[in-house]
Amino acid sequence: MQMTELRKLPIEIEDFEEIRQEDFYYVDKTRLIEQLLIQWAEVNVFTRPRRFGKSLNMSMFQQFFPGVQNLMRQIRNY
Repeated sequence: MQMTELRKLPIEIEDFEEIRQEDFYYVDKTRLIEQLLIQWAEVNVFTRPRRFGKSLNMSMFQQFFPGVQNLMRQIRNY
């Protein structure tokens, strides 16, 4: 009987693209984006305990909305 290879856990990795490319284990939270688009507010606050995925969620948003990152660069350079 052949054992299937288990995916690695992304310990200390906060880059969504790296997690996807390196095939790390990941709990899909992309529905969070859908919920934010449906129930958007002028300001959204993400309160989570330390080491609970805030940076990873922001990295995921950057991958889904690459134009926003370019817009922010333009605003900073204005």
